[in-house]
Amino acid sequence: MRKQIIILLIAAIGLVSCKDQVPSNTASTSTYYLIRHAEKDRSDASNKNPDLNEKGLKRAQHWADYFKSIPFDAVYTTAYKRTEQTAQPTAEAKQLAVQYYNPSDLEIDKFISKTQGKTVLIVGHSNTTPKFVNALLGEEKYEAIADDNNANLYIVTRSEDQTKSELLVVD
Repeated sequence: MRKQIIILLIAAIGLVSCKDQVPSNTASTSTYYLIRHAEKDRSDASNKNPDLNEKGLKRAQHWADYFKSIPFDAVYTTAYKRTEQTAQPTAEAKQLAVQYYNPSDLEIDKFISKTQGKTVLIVGHSNTTPKFVNALLGEEKYEAIADDNNANLYIVTRSEDQTKSELLVVD
């Protein structure tokens, strides 16, 4: 009996010392994946809201395949056909409704608060995507995307103690 009490006492001390090693404030991490819309139909220069062309539709599906293993909590896009059509295959695969944002009226603090601890896909444009990334970072790091570039993927990770980014090219 005495031996069992000693074993229980040692186990209890072990549990207490393990508890002290676990941080009490675990920061929630937010991860943002930002892309520009896929290739658009350029056959009518006066059309300000064109659909994706055939290559763009294939790229939109390619993005959905690329993001297959990423557990998105939300998908955001601007209210243009080309961004909606780029986001749609991924949103459907994840069974998520597309949500909209206005890049001209981006309230970044509210957006960060709303998406804290989530994994989010954001589809924008050659000029708005880098601006959105810069707003998430709190610094001017990225410039506008070249008009013929639809392959950039920006990944921004925000935690309580750091914010970092990376830029990938996904062909």
